[in-house]
Amino acid sequence: MVRGKTQMKRIENASSRQVTFSKRRSGLLKKAFELSVLCDAEVALIIFSPSGRLYEFSSSRKLLGENIDSCSTEELALVEEQLEKSLSKIRARKEMKLMTLNTDLKEKYEMLAVSSIPLCQPLLPEIEVETRLFIGPPTTTKATHVKS
Repeated sequence: MVRGKTQMKRIENASSRQVTFSKRRSGLLKKAFELSVLCDAEVALIIFSPSGRLYEFSSSRKLLGENIDSCSTEELALVEEQLEKSLSKIRARKEMKLMTLNTDLKEKYEMLAVSSIPLCQPLLPEIEVETRLFIGPPTTTKATHVKS
């Protein structure tokens, strides 16, 4: 079974275009990884989505700590510096996401607190009951039934 040839033109339907982009991006990233592993090649891939989101792939084994036996001190220092920069960017991004999540949760909490104030009010109106204090053994009274 042979597939039909795909015409190279822009996909007009936005949802179909997004699905195609996602599938093709995944395939391209997979191919880049396979090329780096099978051929021991250094591969770098940068993809920008139509919305401007960045997708990237880098096969540098030095950043993974592989094949560093032959590296000079200067190369190792450079790799270390790159890793530290990457780690600080990752931590900054993580902190920003956590702060945003925390703010959203605080807003939800405040909204729930305000909307649940009526739930905290007693369900029944207050009833005043008169009580008397009696010291001594309890007494019982017999009820009389009136027959009609």
